[in-house]
Amino acid sequence: MFVIRLPNGNLRVPQSAIGQEGRVLGDVYVEIGPQDADYSRLAAQALTPEEVAQRRERWRADDEALRQEFLEYAKRQGDAGWPDSPADDS
Repeated sequence: MFVIRLPNGNLRVPQSAIGQEGRVLGDVYVEIGPQDADYSRLAAQALTPEEVAQRRERWRADDEALRQEFLEYAKRQGDAGWPDSPADDS
């Protein structure tokens, strides 16, 4: 999750909800403005929504390239894939 700089100047900041037993219940984004004590620190690492989308798309492309590289390696080694996995459909 990223700190996202919104067009209005506020930041969308990730926050986790923790249960009484210390277990993470969920992750959400909260919006903070310049009046928040952590705004300056968080703004330094903030990305625009477009930059977040570009990073996600790049990761998807890189993940697919790595997946294909692994499948080719497995074929060269005579491996049919992970045990109990469906057959490769590529």
